[in-house]
Amino acid sequence: MYKETIDFIKKIYPKEKTIPLHVPRFIGNEKKYLNECIDSTYVSYVGKFVGQFETMVKNFTGAKHAIATSNGTLALHTSLLLAKVSSDDEVLTQALTFVATANAISYTGAKCIFIDSEKDSMGMCPKKLEEFLSTNCIIKNDGFTYNKKTNKKISACVPMHVFGHPVKIDRIADICTKYNITLIEDAAESLGSYYKNKHTGFFGKLGILSFNGNKTITTGGGGMIITNDDDLAKRAVHITKTAKVADPWEFIHDEIGYNYRLSNLNAAVGCAQMEKLDMFLKNKRELAGVYREFFNSVNITFVTEPKDCISNYWLNAIVLDNREEREIFLKETNESGVATRPIWRLMNKLPMYKNSETTNLDNAYWLEDRVVNIPSSVRI
Repeated sequence: MYKETIDFIKKIYPKEKTIPLHVPRFIGNEKKYLNECIDSTYVSYVGKFVGQFETMVKNFTGAKHAIATSNGTLALHTSLLLAKVSSDDEVLTQALTFVATANAISYTGAKCIFIDSEKDSMGMCPKKLEEFLSTNCIIKNDGFTYNKKTNKKISACVPMHVFGHPVKIDRIADICTKYNITLIEDAAESLGSYYKNKHTGFFGKLGILSFNGNKTITTGGGGMIITNDDDLAKRAVHITKTAKVADPWEFIHDEIGYNYRLSNLNAAVGCAQMEKLDMFLKNKRELAGVYREFFNSVNITFVTEPKDCISNYWLNAIVLDNREEREIFLKETNESGVATRPIWRLMNKLPMYKNSETTNLDNAYWLEDRVVNIPSSVRI
């Protein structure tokens, strides 16, 4: 049924016997910088490449501060701690997201409230967010917003930019300001994505990026906190270094800290990857254009960047007619050596989050039934 699509994807990646969903490309100075790192003996977070990698990310995104962490999940956990999210609180996020978003919230002890998505961006729906807060919450005398059902404070909101396509983050930011809720952007998938000419991650107090092995660029495993807030940046560095107080030889720690810093080895790879980022983004945008033209010709909806957005097209996606068609497509492509994957199972369907409060999730269920990712690696 989908032979034409399978043949087309195989032509895009003619040298790949089995075509993966997304793999890293190491075509620059990765080996050179790793050798430098090893020769220096500085392989932990103490080493020149960590600071160099942070500077490169700052320069690219326009951030005032960038703090490298071991992975994106830990960057988000740290950001939630910086926002003073506690076990007595609740955090708003979307039901349609990768599980790491909800897990990082859970690390703080806070409970997730899952908001519906919009169909165009697949990210958090501002309208559903506003409806939930206006109907189910109250602003008390302390100036904070509380859930009328649980009497818990809504301390943060974590929208996620799905597959690199920005959500309507300015509207979400306005709603968070109205209700005095800290906005933290899960921009893990959106390095190189812009909303109204502003890089994702800067519409709230904090944003996070991921450099996992399957991202646009990789450090093997790595993350980054980006912020323009001087005090939050200083504290982020402190608590991710086990809260160690500077001293010539004593081991003094002034609070519970976390061993979350990125290693110099990982950062060395990251520096080489950042040198190729512009080329990778151009390559991926060209690939998206090729896909868009093909899927238009076969009457299948290809997911394109929403209005006012520049997407990095990290993972390309199509929208099929229903779940039955989705299952047929997944079976035929994977059995033919073309890796495809469905969008994530909704968070409220997972056993650890099945009792979480949600809004109406009509759009999220619709997307879950239909959206499939297709091979998106940079073409060499």
